Amino acid sequence: MPAVTGHRTRPGPDGGPRVLILGGTAQARQLAAALSTDPPTRVVTSLAGRVARPRLPHGETRVGGFGGPDGLARWLRDERIGAVVDATHPFANRISTSAVTACAQTGTPLLVLRRPGWTAGPGDVWHRVPDLTAAAAALPALGSRAMLTTGRQSLAAFAPLSGVFFLIRTVDPPQPPLPADRVLLLDRGPYTVDGERTLMRTHAIDVLVTKDSGGDETYAKLVAARELGLPVLMVNRAAAPPAPTVSDVNAAVTWLAGLGAAAGAQPG
Repeated sequence: MPAVTGHRTRPGPDGGPRVLILGGTAQARQLAAALSTDPPTRVVTSLAGRVARPRLPHGETRVGGFGGPDGLARWLRDERIGAVVDATHPFANRISTSAVTACAQTGTPLLVLRRPGWTAGPGDVWHRVPDLTAAAAALPALGSRAMLTTGRQSLAAFAPLSGVFFLIRTVDPPQPPLPADRVLLLDRGPYTVDGERTLMRTHAIDVLVTKDSGGDETYAKLVAARELGLPVLMVNRAAAPPAPTVSDVNAAVTWLAGLGAAAGAQPG
């Protein structure tokens, strides 16, 4: 784990450390719950507001953007935030970039909590592509009935395709443009292998299109695709932000505890 040097946590108005979690993931909620057992720590989880009925974490919650890196930097100063944990979705590149810049401007310690990506195993037939545009270009050669689970904000990339049926699964209703030949399924994980297998068979799916999100909540679709012998078109995630990075909640808690110890060891 990266050493903690050159930073001091800033206390909140009540004297306890204040931590901002950039959230929206199961790991973010788990971290907020873990920190809630430490009474001096005040936790604020920020949600982007893109999901109509988000699962709310423990502690304080704010919803909506900050107005770019400068807006986030002002908010960190105004709210006397002592540390930031970026526990956003691995494809939430904009807020992650803003966090790096804002934390550098304010001298606020930043940790990235990012679950590992998925790895193909025996029996998997995965085709990795760098982005959504490449996925849309590669799709017609792999199948004509696609289960599309890349999120509602990614659907415009597939809208121009003809000759492909899409079973589109999102949490909230998407906005146009959308593929013409489609069935829309509004659902939220976690999912089961039996349920995913049945869904693929019912709609005669012959290719799965997804992002390399990692985690357990949506992994069942990959198991079902493997069992059915279906190819998977996998959109790679971008490189992690240039900041200390851990892959599990316990490591994040340890990192934050180390910040508090470092601050306490320095003269005021």
